[in-house]
Amino acid sequence: MISVLVAAAQPDVRAALRLTLLDLEMGIVGEAADWSTTLALAPETRPDMLLVDWELIPLGSGNTLSQLRAVCPTAVVIVLISQLDARQQAALSVGADAFISKGEMPDRVAERLRMAADRIHLL
Repeated sequence: MISVLVAAAQPDVRAALRLTLLDLEMGIVGEAADWSTTLALAPETRPDMLLVDWELIPLGSGNTLSQLRAVCPTAVVIVLISQLDARQQAALSVGADAFISKGEMPDRVAERLRMAADRIHLL
């Protein structure tokens, strides 16, 4: 079973992701509502996949996805996005394996998560 750490500030986003992940028979090893909790839970829970809301990542403070990669180097990192400008997209692409738009339909989100899970099986 693929283990997932879900990091999103909004409880309703975490709840929707939780349902989708459970439908895909993935295990949720933790949930975080802020960046510091995400960084603390990642090495503790050792997830196969990190599902992180872009809005949690504080830009310009040195807190980037590279910090997350440092504490959980083998996890596939998927970033939830709303809208990004080109500069944000470039900064983010350094550490993300995939992106999922928050506006995607649930079946499309599930498809993207399945694709990421396939990557984990290949590692």
